[in-house]
Amino acid sequence: MSRDLNVLGEPLTPCCHDPKTGFYRDGFCRVGPDDVGIHSVCAMMTEEFLAFSKAQGNDLVTPRPAYGFPGLTPGDRWCLCAHRWAEAAQVGLAPPVILSGTNQRTLEIIPLIKLQQHALDAVH
Repeated sequence: MSRDLNVLGEPLTPCCHDPKTGFYRDGFCRVGPDDVGIHSVCAMMTEEFLAFSKAQGNDLVTPRPAYGFPGLTPGDRWCLCAHRWAEAAQVGLAPPVILSGTNQRTLEIIPLIKLQQHALDAVH
């Protein structure tokens, strides 16, 4: 169980255990000192976002078993880098966000109102 807080100031909930997500592959979008990419946004993948990410040089579709990465498909939940999500939002391709699973550290990069506009779960 994570002690981190989400963007709503509540305990961080799991983003996804199948596939196992997070920088630490524990199912949570936890951010620690070694996560320089700030993998803090719990998002549900869309075909459009996956294509955008691949075009930006980050192929999230192709499996990479050596790294424990199964490859993602639309509908999968995944902890995204906050900067990549923000880039996608600027061009209208940001995937939906699960606020309860999105780490509070995200607010250093993305305003809460922007996340709420893309939220799948209840907005407080």
